[in-house]
Amino acid sequence: MSLRNMGIAGILGTLHITLSTMAHAQGVLNEWNEVKAPPPPPLHAVTLNPKTTALFMMDFNSKNCKPEMRNRCALVIPPVQKFLARARASGITIIHSYTPNMVESDIVTNVKPLQNERVVQVRGDKFDKNDLNETLKTKGITTIITVGTSANGAVLFTAIGASQRGFKVVVPVDAMPADTAYQEQFSIWEIANGPTIREVSTLTTLERIHF
Repeated sequence: MSLRNMGIAGILGTLHITLSTMAHAQGVLNEWNEVKAPPPPPLHAVTLNPKTTALFMMDFNSKNCKPEMRNRCALVIPPVQKFLARARASGITIIHSYTPNMVESDIVTNVKPLQNERVVQVRGDKFDKNDLNETLKTKGITTIITVGTSANGAVLFTAIGASQRGFKVVVPVDAMPADTAYQEQFSIWEIANGPTIREVSTLTTLERIHF
């Protein structure tokens, strides 16, 4: 049908559909500046059985976890070091990880693994392409504490991976530094609200975790 036969109403209707389709194609990008962050999720104290708990210490890289490069990461090292000492004293299982662009000696000295602690090299989900799932379940581990960097990488992926493998997940929000606050924020939101993970996760802080 030609524009002459459509009439003004038809032309306007077609234009409206076209513009609506173009807007829909961009999705949330059209609303980006209007989206407001939801309120923060609640944090809870948690008491854990050391015999059934494993602490994942993930990807603290001495080459960039320093004030002049990744200050958010550098700031959490002292409290994480203190928590690691407390976890070790309780006798829980400790797992360390480093990424493929690191070597084990790159792990920050203050939180480096002891000789009897398991170390894996893997990006993202720390259960991927290794035997951690089977090994931890054989030991009777039912709960994973995720401590590491970054929030939107190792912590988020490992928390989701743990939930999909039947573990409970404890996430201290003050021990998951990323490059920006926004990356930490959306990772916390996803853990609190994402399918499956929300049903088995507890958001907390280092000081609220007791053994």
